[in-house]
Amino acid sequence: MNKHHASTGPSDDQQITLRGPAELADALPYVLGFQPTDSIVLVALHGDRGRFGGRLRLGIPRSPREWSPVAQQVAECLIEGSEKRGARPDGIVAFLCQDPADGETGRQVMERLRPLAQRLRTACGALDVPVYEALCISGGRYWSYCCPDVRCCPPDGSPLALQGTSVMAAAAAYAGIQVRGSLRDLEARLKPWTGPRAEEQRQALDRAAATVVPGILTGNAREEVRAQTLRTARRLMKRLAAVAPGTSRSESDATDDGLIRNDEAATVVLGLQDRDTRDRAAEWMEGPEAERALRLWRALSRRCVGPYAEHAAAPLTLAGWVAWSTGDEPSARVALSLALEADPDYLFARLLHQACNEGLDPEALRSCLRGERRARTAAKSHPSATRPTRPRAPRPPATRKPHTRATTRPGTPPAQCRGGAPRRRGQRGSRSGR
Repeated sequence: MNKHHASTGPSDDQQITLRGPAELADALPYVLGFQPTDSIVLVALHGDRGRFGGRLRLGIPRSPREWSPVAQQVAECLIEGSEKRGARPDGIVAFLCQDPADGETGRQVMERLRPLAQRLRTACGALDVPVYEALCISGGRYWSYCCPDVRCCPPDGSPLALQGTSVMAAAAAYAGIQVRGSLRDLEARLKPWTGPRAEEQRQALDRAAATVVPGILTGNAREEVRAQTLRTARRLMKRLAAVAPGTSRSESDATDDGLIRNDEAATVVLGLQDRDTRDRAAEWMEGPEAERALRLWRALSRRCVGPYAEHAAAPLTLAGWVAWSTGDEPSARVALSLALEADPDYLFARLLHQACNEGLDPEALRSCLRGERRARTAAKSHPSATRPTRPRAPRPPATRKPHTRATTRPGTPPAQCRGGAPRRRGQRGSRSGR
């Protein structure tokens, strides 16, 4: 058994000491806020007592040929990110989490992933940061890749503690920390529809694209399309607010889906491809607006079906932003990760994802968006002070060739918040303006 101790607290009066693989495996969902699935997770350790620091999660590549470059990438990302936050890690704990496939056992998963664990240990060691423990979690059991003692780490693995029975679970409950189900559950709320209803939604998107996209591309019609998009979104938010969410996530999502017509969803999804429209929608980030906006962005993410999958970057980014703004960082990370899967070049999602992972305060961006709203209100009161806006190209329609980008990326952060993510005091922002 690996005797290294790790502390989850930032100070002596907020510590939980974890001893050995069993308690580390039990702590992982509380560290991330959800049960990871099909994931590489690295957690930085600091100081003699192994205080938990930054953490990084990435999906396990399907092809073993990708394992070496991915291991190097995640090791560099965690270590360099920790250094930027002020402290190079003294060690790392690695987790490989994957459920067995049909006909596969947890032990077989562990053996299959052993080369990946070794590559992670080698990549971190090459950067002079040792991996103190590497665990595989699969099928309700865990295995240590570092401990050779079969008396404490048997070949068939050890069962995970019953949920809610460990010291970590008790401390988390006392602190109000929630585990929001599995990563798969969180992603399912945001993934596009499939089956017959997806085809009906695709047809609605095709019909709306014939009018909305040309309107965005035409300077004289852009303001009209923007106003229509925001009016429709506000109407949908009001409709959602009038109906209480269900008792479960799946019931809540089904209720919300039933309240939004396909044509309404298509109008807003396509309208959000205009950056200014998306920026206006991002202002619904706090108070009563936030909850209903989050329900809407989740529902619209599920409507980005078939050839419109890349259009999900806008509602997914908005969902991630509202979740982060309201304190739900685990859900924010999941939504922003999916936004980057939909469109890796969506800069607003990239900046928000980086800021959220670095533990920055969203108040800086909230303050910026509040200022934009106040300025717009003042401009309406004094029309002579209104400045003309520079036209911005929207995301091209669904019939474009794959990977074609608009000249002005719709993923660019809010115009008055250029530089993107909130940053720590004393840091310089990017001058690229991208």
